Amino acid sequence: MIRRALFLALTPWLLVTSGCISIELPGGVPQPLVETVVEGESGGKILMIQFDGVLTEEAVSESIFAPGESRVARLREELDRARRDPDIDALLLRINSPGGTVTASDILYQEILRFKQERGIPVVAQLMGIAASGGYYVAMAADRVVAQPTAVTGSIGVIFGGINVAGLMEKVGIENQTLVSGPYKDAGSFLREMTPAERAQLQSVLDDMFERFVSVVQKGRPELSAEAIARLADGRIYSAPQALEHGLVDQLGDVHDAVDATERAARLTRSRVVTYHRPREFRDNLYSVTAPASQVDLGMRSLWKTLLPTPAFLYLWTPGTY
Repeated sequence: MIRRALFLALTPWLLVTSGCISIELPGGVPQPLVETVVEGESGGKILMIQFDGVLTEEAVSESIFAPGESRVARLREELDRARRDPDIDALLLRINSPGGTVTASDILYQEILRFKQERGIPVVAQLMGIAASGGYYVAMAADRVVAQPTAVTGSIGVIFGGINVAGLMEKVGIENQTLVSGPYKDAGSFLREMTPAERAQLQSVLDDMFERFVSVVQKGRPELSAEAIARLADGRIYSAPQALEHGLVDQLGDVHDAVDATERAARLTRSRVVTYHRPREFRDNLYSVTAPASQVDLGMRSLWKTLLPTPAFLYLWTPGTY
Protein backbone atom coordinates (compact mmCIF):
# COMPACT_ATOMS: atom_id res chain seq x y z
CA MET A 1 0.00 0.00 0.00
CA ILE A 2 2.84 2.42 0.88
CA ARG A 3 4.69 1.58 -2.37
CA ARG A 4 1.54 2.20 -4.41
CA ALA A 5 0.87 5.55 -2.70
CA LEU A 6 4.43 6.75 -3.28
CA PHE A 7 4.32 5.61 -6.92
CA LEU A 8 1.11 7.55 -7.52
CA ALA A 9 2.59 10.62 -5.82
CA LEU A 10 5.77 10.62 -7.92
CA THR A 11 4.24 9.65 -11.28
CA PRO A 12 3.16 13.21 -12.28
CA TRP A 13 6.65 14.53 -11.54
CA LEU A 14 8.31 11.72 -13.53
CA LEU A 15 6.03 12.23 -16.53
CA VAL A 16 6.49 16.01 -16.67
CA THR A 17 10.26 16.02 -16.12
CA SER A 18 10.77 13.27 -18.70
CA GLY A 19 8.90 15.27 -21.32
CA CYS A 20 6.11 12.71 -21.74
CA ILE A 21 3.33 15.23 -21.22
CA SER A 22 2.81 18.52 -23.01
CA ILE A 23 -0.51 20.32 -22.56
CA GLU A 24 -1.57 23.48 -24.35
CA LEU A 25 -4.97 24.98 -23.64
CA PRO A 26 -6.86 27.64 -25.60
CA GLY A 27 -6.03 31.15 -24.50
CA GLY A 28 -6.25 34.70 -25.73
CA VAL A 29 -5.73 38.33 -24.84
CA PRO A 30 -7.79 39.75 -21.96
CA GLN A 31 -10.31 42.38 -23.00
CA PRO A 32 -9.55 46.00 -22.03
CA LEU A 33 -10.75 47.27 -18.67
CA VAL A 34 -13.99 49.19 -18.49
CA GLU A 35 -15.17 51.56 -15.76
CA THR A 36 -18.35 51.10 -13.74
CA VAL A 37 -19.80 53.33 -11.03
CA VAL A 38 -20.73 51.12 -8.07
CA GLU A 39 -21.71 53.84 -5.57
CA GLY A 40 -22.77 57.48 -5.83
CA GLU A 41 -24.07 59.61 -8.68
CA SER A 42 -21.94 62.74 -8.75
CA GLY A 43 -18.78 64.30 -7.38
CA GLY A 44 -15.15 63.30 -7.46
CA LYS A 45 -14.05 59.81 -8.36
CA ILE A 46 -12.82 57.28 -5.83
CA LEU A 47 -11.21 54.31 -7.52
CA MET A 48 -11.86 51.11 -5.57
CA ILE A 49 -9.23 48.43 -6.15
CA GLN A 50 -9.92 44.91 -4.95
CA PHE A 51 -7.50 42.37 -3.53
CA ASP A 52 -9.36 39.08 -3.22
CA GLY A 53 -7.78 35.71 -2.49
CA VAL A 54 -4.12 34.71 -2.48
CA LEU A 55 -1.73 37.37 -3.79
CA THR A 56 0.67 35.97 -6.36
CA GLU A 57 2.68 36.94 -9.43
CA GLU A 58 1.39 33.82 -11.13
CA ALA A 59 -1.36 34.17 -13.73
CA VAL A 60 -4.63 32.52 -12.71
CA SER A 61 -7.52 32.17 -15.15
CA GLU A 62 -11.25 32.20 -14.53
CA SER A 63 -11.48 28.90 -16.41
CA ILE A 64 -9.14 26.54 -18.25
CA PHE A 65 -10.22 28.16 -21.52
CA ALA A 66 -9.80 31.80 -20.46
CA PRO A 67 -6.56 33.82 -20.55
CA GLY A 68 -4.96 34.12 -17.15
CA GLU A 69 -3.70 37.21 -15.37
CA SER A 70 -1.86 37.79 -12.14
CA ARG A 71 -2.98 40.14 -9.39
CA VAL A 72 0.28 42.04 -9.86
CA ALA A 73 -0.26 42.61 -13.60
CA ARG A 74 -3.91 43.49 -13.02
CA LEU A 75 -3.07 46.16 -10.45
CA ARG A 76 -0.51 47.76 -12.76
CA GLU A 77 -3.08 47.86 -15.57
CA GLU A 78 -5.66 49.44 -13.26
CA LEU A 79 -3.22 52.08 -12.03
CA ASP A 80 -2.04 52.86 -15.57
CA ARG A 81 -5.64 53.51 -16.58
CA ALA A 82 -6.12 55.70 -13.49
CA ARG A 83 -3.01 57.66 -14.48
CA ARG A 84 -4.86 58.70 -17.64
CA ASP A 85 -7.87 59.94 -15.67
CA PRO A 86 -7.30 63.29 -13.93
CA ASP A 87 -10.67 62.96 -12.17
CA ILE A 88 -9.44 60.18 -9.84
CA ASP A 89 -9.24 61.90 -6.45
CA ALA A 90 -8.51 58.96 -4.14
CA LEU A 91 -7.92 55.22 -3.93
CA LEU A 92 -9.92 52.79 -1.80
CA LEU A 93 -8.23 49.41 -1.33
CA ARG A 94 -10.77 46.70 -0.51
CA ILE A 95 -8.74 43.81 0.88
CA ASN A 96 -10.02 40.31 1.50
CA SER A 97 -6.87 38.19 1.36
CA PRO A 98 -4.82 35.89 3.61
CA GLY A 99 -1.69 37.19 1.86
CA GLY A 100 0.52 35.46 -0.65
CA THR A 101 4.06 35.40 -1.91
CA VAL A 102 6.63 37.79 -0.49
CA THR A 103 7.38 39.30 -3.89
CA ALA A 104 3.76 39.77 -5.00
CA SER A 105 2.88 41.46 -1.70
CA ASP A 106 5.85 43.80 -2.02
CA ILE A 107 5.18 44.69 -5.67
CA LEU A 108 1.54 45.50 -4.94
CA TYR A 109 2.57 47.67 -1.99
CA GLN A 110 5.24 49.50 -4.03
CA GLU A 111 2.95 50.12 -7.01
CA ILE A 112 0.29 51.71 -4.80
CA LEU A 113 2.88 53.86 -3.04
CA ARG A 114 4.32 55.01 -6.36
CA PHE A 115 0.89 56.01 -7.69
CA LYS A 116 0.02 57.80 -4.45
CA GLN A 117 3.22 59.82 -4.59
CA GLU A 118 2.80 60.64 -8.28
CA ARG A 119 -0.74 61.92 -7.91
CA GLY A 120 -0.59 63.22 -4.35
CA ILE A 121 -3.95 61.67 -3.49
CA PRO A 122 -5.10 59.90 -0.31
CA VAL A 123 -5.38 56.12 -0.05
CA VAL A 124 -7.69 54.30 2.36
CA ALA A 125 -7.69 50.54 3.01
CA GLN A 126 -10.82 48.60 3.94
CA LEU A 127 -10.06 45.25 5.60
CA MET A 128 -12.84 42.77 4.89
CA GLY A 129 -13.16 39.25 6.35
CA ILE A 130 -9.45 38.38 6.20
CA ALA A 131 -6.63 40.85 5.60
CA ALA A 132 -3.70 38.98 7.07
CA SER A 133 0.03 38.79 6.42
CA GLY A 134 0.55 39.95 2.80
CA GLY A 135 -2.96 41.39 2.83
CA TYR A 136 -2.00 43.59 5.78
CA TYR A 137 1.34 44.35 4.07
CA VAL A 138 -0.53 45.86 1.11
CA ALA A 139 -2.74 47.87 3.47
CA MET A 140 0.36 49.63 4.79
CA ALA A 141 0.42 51.69 1.59
CA ALA A 142 -2.76 53.42 2.81
CA ASP A 143 -3.01 56.61 4.83
CA ARG A 144 -5.88 55.22 6.86
CA VAL A 145 -6.96 51.65 7.61
CA VAL A 146 -10.60 50.77 8.29
CA ALA A 147 -11.41 47.25 9.48
CA GLN A 148 -14.74 45.47 9.24
CA PRO A 149 -15.67 44.75 12.89
CA THR A 150 -15.55 41.01 12.13
CA ALA A 151 -12.25 41.14 10.21
CA VAL A 152 -9.16 39.12 11.03
CA THR A 153 -5.79 40.76 10.38
CA GLY A 154 -2.18 40.70 11.52
CA SER A 155 -0.15 37.50 10.98
CA ILE A 156 2.90 39.70 10.49
CA GLY A 157 5.62 37.27 9.52
CA VAL A 158 7.11 34.94 6.93
CA ILE A 159 6.68 31.21 6.36
CA PHE A 160 8.70 28.74 4.31
CA GLY A 161 6.83 25.46 4.09
CA GLY A 162 8.38 22.06 3.61
CA ILE A 163 8.06 18.34 4.26
CA ASN A 164 10.55 15.51 4.61
CA VAL A 165 9.65 12.12 3.06
CA ALA A 166 13.09 10.54 3.52
CA GLY A 167 11.75 8.11 6.11
CA LEU A 168 8.96 6.94 3.81
CA MET A 169 11.41 6.57 0.92
CA GLU A 170 13.67 4.42 3.04
CA LYS A 171 10.77 2.12 3.95
CA VAL A 172 9.88 1.45 0.33
CA GLY A 173 13.46 1.20 -0.90
CA ILE A 174 13.77 4.48 -2.80
CA GLU A 175 17.10 6.30 -2.57
CA ASN A 176 17.78 9.99 -3.15
CA GLN A 177 20.61 10.38 -5.66
CA THR A 178 20.35 14.09 -6.38
CA LEU A 179 23.61 15.70 -7.57
CA VAL A 180 24.44 19.26 -6.51
CA SER A 181 27.16 21.76 -7.36
CA GLY A 182 27.42 23.06 -3.81
CA PRO A 183 26.42 22.01 -0.28
CA TYR A 184 23.42 24.37 -0.14
CA LYS A 185 22.04 23.82 -3.65
CA ASP A 186 19.25 21.47 -2.52
CA ALA A 187 18.73 22.96 0.93
CA GLY A 188 15.12 22.39 1.95
CA SER A 189 14.66 19.39 -0.35
CA PHE A 190 11.76 17.16 0.71
CA LEU A 191 13.84 14.10 -0.27
CA ARG A 192 16.13 14.28 2.77
CA GLU A 193 16.49 15.73 6.23
CA MET A 194 17.76 19.30 6.44
CA THR A 195 21.14 19.84 8.08
CA PRO A 196 21.57 22.41 10.88
CA ALA A 197 23.74 24.55 8.58
CA GLU A 198 21.09 24.53 5.86
CA ARG A 199 18.37 25.39 8.35
CA ALA A 200 20.40 28.34 9.62
CA GLN A 201 21.08 29.59 6.09
CA LEU A 202 17.42 29.44 5.05
CA GLN A 203 16.41 31.05 8.34
CA SER A 204 18.75 33.97 7.56
CA VAL A 205 16.92 34.57 4.27
CA LEU A 206 13.56 34.36 6.03
CA ASP A 207 14.80 36.80 8.69
CA ASP A 208 15.71 39.37 6.01
CA MET A 209 12.21 39.12 4.55
CA PHE A 210 10.69 39.44 8.02
CA GLU A 211 12.80 42.54 8.66
CA ARG A 212 11.39 44.08 5.49
CA PHE A 213 7.83 43.31 6.59
CA VAL A 214 8.48 45.00 9.93
CA SER A 215 9.95 48.06 8.20
CA VAL A 216 6.84 48.34 6.01
CA VAL A 217 4.63 48.23 9.10
CA GLN A 218 6.79 50.91 10.74
CA LYS A 219 6.32 53.19 7.73
CA GLY A 220 2.59 52.52 7.58
CA ARG A 221 2.04 52.84 11.35
CA PRO A 222 4.45 55.66 12.33
CA GLU A 223 2.63 56.21 15.62
CA LEU A 224 3.73 52.76 16.83
CA SER A 225 7.15 52.39 18.40
CA ALA A 226 9.63 49.81 17.15
CA GLU A 227 9.24 47.97 20.44
CA ALA A 228 5.45 47.81 20.07
CA ILE A 229 5.69 46.50 16.51
CA ALA A 230 8.23 43.88 17.60
CA ARG A 231 5.74 42.61 20.19
CA LEU A 232 2.89 42.55 17.68
CA ALA A 233 4.87 40.94 14.85
CA ASP A 234 5.08 37.41 16.24
CA GLY A 235 2.89 35.86 13.55
CA ARG A 236 -0.38 35.87 15.48
CA ILE A 237 -3.66 37.07 14.02
CA TYR A 238 -5.82 39.75 15.62
CA SER A 239 -9.54 40.37 15.64
CA ALA A 240 -10.55 43.81 14.40
CA PRO A 241 -11.12 45.15 17.95
CA GLN A 242 -7.74 43.79 19.03
CA ALA A 243 -6.07 45.38 15.99
CA LEU A 244 -7.67 48.71 16.85
CA GLU A 245 -6.55 48.45 20.47
CA HIS A 246 -2.96 47.78 19.39
CA GLY A 247 -2.91 50.53 16.77
CA LEU A 248 -2.72 48.27 13.73
CA VAL A 249 -5.86 49.87 12.26
CA ASP A 250 -7.41 53.33 12.62
CA GLN A 251 -11.10 52.56 12.98
CA LEU A 252 -13.74 49.87 12.80
CA GLY A 253 -16.37 50.14 10.11
CA ASP A 254 -17.79 48.65 6.95
CA VAL A 255 -17.02 49.59 3.37
CA HIS A 256 -19.49 52.51 3.51
CA ASP A 257 -17.55 53.91 6.46
CA ALA A 258 -14.38 53.47 4.42
CA VAL A 259 -15.95 55.45 1.56
CA ASP A 260 -16.85 58.22 4.02
CA ALA A 261 -13.27 58.21 5.35
CA THR A 262 -11.94 58.41 1.80
CA GLU A 263 -14.21 61.36 1.00
CA ARG A 264 -12.97 63.21 4.09
CA ALA A 265 -9.34 62.49 3.22
CA ALA A 266 -9.86 63.78 -0.34
CA ARG A 267 -11.98 66.72 0.86
CA LEU A 268 -14.95 65.63 -1.24
CA THR A 269 -18.54 66.56 -0.38
CA ARG A 270 -19.87 63.97 -2.84
CA SER A 271 -18.22 61.10 -4.64
CA ARG A 272 -18.63 58.35 -7.19
CA VAL A 273 -16.93 55.06 -6.36
CA VAL A 274 -15.73 53.41 -9.56
CA THR A 275 -14.04 50.12 -10.35
CA TYR A 276 -12.20 48.84 -13.39
CA HIS A 277 -13.08 45.40 -14.65
CA ARG A 278 -13.16 43.15 -17.70
CA PRO A 279 -16.43 43.14 -19.66
CA ARG A 280 -17.01 39.51 -18.58
CA GLU A 281 -16.75 40.46 -14.88
CA PHE A 282 -19.96 41.61 -13.22
CA ARG A 283 -19.88 44.82 -11.18
CA ASP A 284 -22.98 46.19 -9.51
CA ASN A 285 -22.12 47.44 -6.01
CA LEU A 286 -19.39 47.92 -3.42
CA TYR A 287 -19.36 44.21 -2.61
CA SER A 288 -19.00 42.84 -6.14
CA VAL A 289 -15.85 40.73 -6.30
CA THR A 290 -13.16 39.96 -8.82
CA ALA A 291 -13.99 36.86 -10.85
CA PRO A 292 -12.49 33.91 -8.94
CA ALA A 293 -10.18 31.30 -10.40
CA SER A 294 -12.00 28.19 -11.53
CA GLN A 295 -12.38 25.34 -9.07
CA VAL A 296 -10.69 23.02 -11.57
CA ASP A 297 -7.69 25.30 -11.78
CA LEU A 298 -7.40 25.73 -8.01
CA GLY A 299 -7.94 22.02 -7.41
CA MET A 300 -5.18 20.98 -9.79
CA ARG A 301 -2.80 23.53 -8.29
CA SER A 302 -3.50 22.25 -4.78
CA LEU A 303 -3.00 18.63 -5.88
CA TRP A 304 0.24 19.41 -7.68
CA LYS A 305 1.67 21.38 -4.77
CA THR A 306 0.73 18.57 -2.41
CA LEU A 307 2.50 15.95 -4.52
CA LEU A 308 5.50 18.08 -5.38
CA PRO A 309 5.90 21.08 -3.04
CA THR A 310 7.16 24.29 -4.63
CA PRO A 311 9.71 26.25 -2.57
CA ALA A 312 8.31 29.65 -1.64
CA PHE A 313 8.76 32.32 1.00
CA LEU A 314 5.30 33.57 1.87
CA TYR A 315 3.62 36.45 3.67
CA LEU A 316 0.63 34.19 4.14
CA TRP A 317 -1.72 33.07 6.89
CA THR A 318 -2.50 29.41 6.17
CA PRO A 319 -3.52 27.58 9.35
CA GLY A 320 -3.50 23.82 8.90
CA THR A 321 -1.61 23.88 5.60
CA TYR A 322 1.87 23.22 7.00
